[in-house]
Amino acid sequence: MKTASAPAARPAVVRRRDCRLCLGKNLELVLPLAPAPLVDAYVPKEKAHLPQPSYPLDLFLCNDCGLTQLLDVVDPELIYPDYIYETVSSLGLVEHFDAYAADAIERRALKKGSLVVDVGSNDGTLLKSFQKRGMKVLGIDPARTIAERATREGVETLPLFFTRETSKEVRRKYGPASVITTNNIYANVDDLHEITEAIRGLLADDGVYVLESSYVGDLIDNMVFDFIYHEHLTYFSLKPLDLFFRAKGMEIIDVQRVPTKGGSMRYTMQRMGGPRKVSPAVQELLAREERGGLHAAATYRAFAAKIEDLKKRVVGRLKGLKAQGKTIAAYGASATSTTFVYHFGIGALLDFFVDDYRLKQNTFSPGHHIPVLPSTALHERKPDYVLIVAWRYAEPIIKKNAAYLKQGGRFIVPVPELKEL
Repeated sequence: MKTASAPAARPAVVRRRDCRLCLGKNLELVLPLAPAPLVDAYVPKEKAHLPQPSYPLDLFLCNDCGLTQLLDVVDPELIYPDYIYETVSSLGLVEHFDAYAADAIERRALKKGSLVVDVGSNDGTLLKSFQKRGMKVLGIDPARTIAERATREGVETLPLFFTRETSKEVRRKYGPASVITTNNIYANVDDLHEITEAIRGLLADDGVYVLESSYVGDLIDNMVFDFIYHEHLTYFSLKPLDLFFRAKGMEIIDVQRVPTKGGSMRYTMQRMGGPRKVSPAVQELLAREERGGLHAAATYRAFAAKIEDLKKRVVGRLKGLKAQGKTIAAYGASATSTTFVYHFGIGALLDFFVDDYRLKQNTFSPGHHIPVLPSTALHERKPDYVLIVAWRYAEPIIKKNAAYLKQGGRFIVPVPELKEL
């Protein structure tokens, strides 16, 4: 008698062989980064003894359409259902999303009661800003705990991945959406064909889709290499997106530069031939990308060389301090911190992390399992140096912790240029 065999386990990581947008296979490795564990997988004390596997973080360029992307895709079921990141934990994002909602309502002349759907809505921060201005809102996010909390707080959130089937069900139950937004989430999706068709299917004929994501031009110019990690599968620029959306029956009608995440772009789309005119800003940005060589492999190789030069200087300084018997804390237990620590190979040089976000406090960092303490530990433990790995927030961090400087401590800001205070 034959017995049914158990289904094969899904691999933790799968390597793509084609471009995520154009499906071309003319792919080139342009920025190799050190493998790292899931970057936001901070663990409680009872799990700190368990090893955490590392996954590749190599950045590839599609020489056909110009898209930059990770080809190694970690199973999203390992990342999102128990995801702990919340929008409110990022300095300035609440204010950013409030201004975003106000701008969208004014630019698109939205009427009260219009349906706004945020895909990857997280804790509902953006939707709360639309809601208080009279919009009907719905969130969709696969992080179960966060979705449930957002719903309890008044922003209905479906704990689902956004697929064509989800789109059909939402449209049947709630009607077409006047606005669909994805903020720092579109880049996290491997099958961009599926989600884009789902978005188009839910969008009203006169509706707009707003995509906000980190901009690869700013990633290079601002040295934001630590924003490269497993969740962020794709690093967008306008040219490949413009080609892709046209093929999907949609057109980009506006682009806006925004300062979040080390430099982002807000793209606004409508159905092809929709009621809104295309802003001159679209052609201006396409021309700027061409002039700047943004889709050339040489641009990324030069970027990689700058990162390696900075790495040598930072690691040399930290090793010198440890040789003198100095204690070194790291400020900022974020996802970007994990990429930074692993690529620079400095885990063994750090005594502890501090962070102001309560959910990260009293946990242990991914992989190295370095303890994460409240920032009050700077005054209690008095480390000789504090490396600000959340370097984009160096100014407010230093201002908030002026007392640490007064008691003789020193801050090290590693990026974009190594400096000490």
